[in-house]
Amino acid sequence: MLLVDLRDYIAERGRVSMRDLALHFEVEPEAVRGMLAHWIRKGKVSRDAACPPCGSGCCNCATDLTEFYLWNGA
Repeated sequence: MLLVDLRDYIAERGRVSMRDLALHFEVEPEAVRGMLAHWIRKGKVSRDAACPPCGSGCCNCATDLTEFYLWNGA
């Protein structure tokens, strides 16, 4: 996985979970977080702290399911 692959994947979807990123690129979440840090520093990606729209609103889901990232840049 290259930085541009990660960027393009998030840009295409707009909002993506860590679980989806790790599964799609077949890497551990920690490796993805390291690469995400690059795009976060550049202001292209931000972490979405909101609870996912699962319907219950309890925000008690597993962390890897509730960690979402948003595309900010062009």
